[in-house]
Amino acid sequence: MAEGISCLAAVARPDARLLILGSMPGEKSLQQQQYYAHPRNAFWPVMSSLLELESGLSYAARLQALLNRQIALWDVLGYCQRKGSLDSAISAEQPNDFAEFMQRHSKVTAIAFNGAKAWQSFRRYVLKTQHLPETLQLIPLPSTSPAHASLSFAGKLQQWQQLTPYL
Repeated sequence: MAEGISCLAAVARPDARLLILGSMPGEKSLQQQQYYAHPRNAFWPVMSSLLELESGLSYAARLQALLNRQIALWDVLGYCQRKGSLDSAISAEQPNDFAEFMQRHSKVTAIAFNGAKAWQSFRRYVLKTQHLPETLQLIPLPSTSPAHASLSFAGKLQQWQQLTPYL
């Protein structure tokens, strides 16, 4: 039976300009209460490369580096049911309140989506029901998840370089 799970709290300062959204953290991330905690998830290596961060930084230091660059992290879904960590197993989706988030973070000009599921859920549950600024740039990106193995790290990094103007 699928288990009901809730997302992690948003990591954001009021001056955030870029919001990066996943769908829902995987089991490892929920256990550790850390975004992208799975050791084979390419999110932190990709961001470290884009932001030119030194390797081996603690989780707290990596989050601080994002905040210092006005980057926020969150998830499209606030709650869902899922057995395991795969996006394909998600059901009973309930989105986070992005209208309220955008009121508190009015400098956000772009939202990047870590994977197809985040993009699909945002289009389905948020764009149709919540009022957001029309000027927002929406940037679908390939998933950094190890489950998305059809694209190499280099391929993921190349696609994620679309964020460079917002960094």
